Amino acid sequence: MATKKPVSDYSESSIRVLKGLEPVKQRPGMYTRTENPLHIIQEVIDNASDEALGGHCKNIIVTQNADGSITVEDDGRGIPVGLHPEENVPTVEIVFTRLHAGGKFDKGSGGAYAFSGGLHGVGVSVTNALSKRLEINVWRKDDNGNGYHTLAFENGDLVEPLHSVPAPRDGKKSGTRVTAWPDPKYFDSSVISQVELQRLLRSKAVLLPGVTVTLANAKTGDSQVWKYDDGLRGYLVEALAQTTNGGETLIPMFEGAQFAGPDAEGFAEGEGAAWVVAWTEEGAVVRESYVNLIPTPNGGTHESGLRDGLFGAVKNFVELHSLLPKGVKLLPEDVFARTSFVLSAKVLDPQFQGQIKERLNSRDAVRLVSTFSKPPLELWLNQHIDYGKKLAELVIKQAQSRLRSLQKVEKKKSSGVAVLPGKLTDCESTDVTRTELFLVEGDSAGGSAKMGRDKEFQAILPLRGKVLNSWETDKDRLFANNEIHDIAVAIGVDPHHYGDQPDLSGLRYGKICILSDADVDGSHIQVLLLTLFFRHFPALIQKGHICVARPPLFRVDAPARGKKPIQKLYALDDGELLAIEDKLRKDGLKPGSWSISRFKGLGEMNAEQLWETTMNPDTRRLLPVALGDFDHSASSARFNMLMGKGEAAARRAWIEEHGNEVEADI
Repeated sequence: MATKKPVSDYSESSIRVLKGLEPVKQRPGMYTRTENPLHIIQEVIDNASDEALGGHCKNIIVTQNADGSITVEDDGRGIPVGLHPEENVPTVEIVFTRLHAGGKFDKGSGGAYAFSGGLHGVGVSVTNALSKRLEINVWRKDDNGNGYHTLAFENGDLVEPLHSVPAPRDGKKSGTRVTAWPDPKYFDSSVISQVELQRLLRSKAVLLPGVTVTLANAKTGDSQVWKYDDGLRGYLVEALAQTTNGGETLIPMFEGAQFAGPDAEGFAEGEGAAWVVAWTEEGAVVRESYVNLIPTPNGGTHESGLRDGLFGAVKNFVELHSLLPKGVKLLPEDVFARTSFVLSAKVLDPQFQGQIKERLNSRDAVRLVSTFSKPPLELWLNQHIDYGKKLAELVIKQAQSRLRSLQKVEKKKSSGVAVLPGKLTDCESTDVTRTELFLVEGDSAGGSAKMGRDKEFQAILPLRGKVLNSWETDKDRLFANNEIHDIAVAIGVDPHHYGDQPDLSGLRYGKICILSDADVDGSHIQVLLLTLFFRHFPALIQKGHICVARPPLFRVDAPARGKKPIQKLYALDDGELLAIEDKLRKDGLKPGSWSISRFKGLGEMNAEQLWETTMNPDTRRLLPVALGDFDHSASSARFNMLMGKGEAAARRAWIEEHGNEVEADI
């Protein structure tokens, strides 16, 4: 008699391989925003914008149809419809059905898109996966003399294969029309914010001078048209006028654009930025940035480059003319506090944070924008001394105001301060809005962190070994443990319970960052420290002061190719490493031409690597710890099961139940 296979049996058949667009349908939040379908429509709009960016398109029309679908049409070159040379499938079909396929990976000379927002290559294939139906019309001459092509998908599957006929005589010469019916089951709401859609389309018009962008509503017959000839400047003037107090500028707007030529060292031809900057004494500031026409609402390294460029120019002007009062030191935020700007960067190979591209992570963009924006502002200020002095006066006022606020805090904490731990390497600043404390695993990593940090605002506290599991430790006995004693004294806040109102006036650092190895032991140390903060310093988590630093596990050294210099790429985990290797292959590098090294621990990183990957605010990936939608009693019960000394049986049962969900680090 055959033995019945248990339901929980883990065998070869348990491993499921997701194919085609299945990963998107299974985990849509990894590929797009799921609040509403705006982002999957934006992917289609971005494709039309990339055509315009390349000079191939003059009109983009977005139509909201009565049946809930949205149509995006352009008069560009039209998506290629012939058979793909490698896949033997119509190319337009591949674009809408294959993740990591598109014209934007080809960055070499003669590539279809030298500059584009698409990097990850998921784009419109995600739109297709999350739509009930998607129809494509292409006007483009093919090898058979046909000029009009149609195909359609339902739930990401091809239902109407490519059909090609001669183009009608009165038809358009070239272009693409995509109509999508987003599937409501993937989104919290099927309603797209009109304000966000209008803002997106208007920004495209701003960044594409001479291109007409239209939003039409088929149900009401209304339409809006945007076309800007004065580009960024006109947009910022309009945006400032809509802010409180009218947004009157202190000095004339600083406007400029610079792009690398064929002989530029360190940058690819065409890389650079256009910007317009205004300083106002009061009212709200306006800040918008874009990379290859993609809005980056969370900023990123291109904004950091503009900040560095502006700060460097203003600081040099102030020092050249001896305008700085004694005892005042300028910081970047003094220059940036009252700055409004619109920044449009062109980056050959943009690296974004996440698939929805809200933040630019490309490390080279800091140097790119800073290098191009600093010299013209410095030159302009020295050609217009009166305006330069007005700006200097505003910036110095900001610095003095910052120093006064710090002195008030100083008085509150001047009495009864505990002696700081001897192994703490403190920072120079006492401004809690800037200061950061890194709790670093091990003395060797602590040494690299000390050398690599910015001593102005970053402090280092190395920890020896694993911190005590403090879940069941009474707060009055906490200080018996040296490591916890040093952490508490360095932070400047006493232990407390959830629901208490602790005195946070003595807090010495605005960010307390847990920095441990990117391995299992490092994760264990993270858990122990997070347990300490959750149990005994919950107010620090509630106020957003606790963060987890994310050092990389791998480094990839890629050889120079074309105009791209030698690259050092870092991956947090195996998934990112595979993505980097996949991208290098698509860039034309042969497998084996790059080298991969794995960091066994933070101690293996030199100071420069640790700064660049993990500590530099412009390029690091810092994970904030938050309580979210939080039930304290339920969470405490879960922590008790995981961390309690008498809960071994409950832990074993929980691990047996959930063990198949773990991603093992082997």
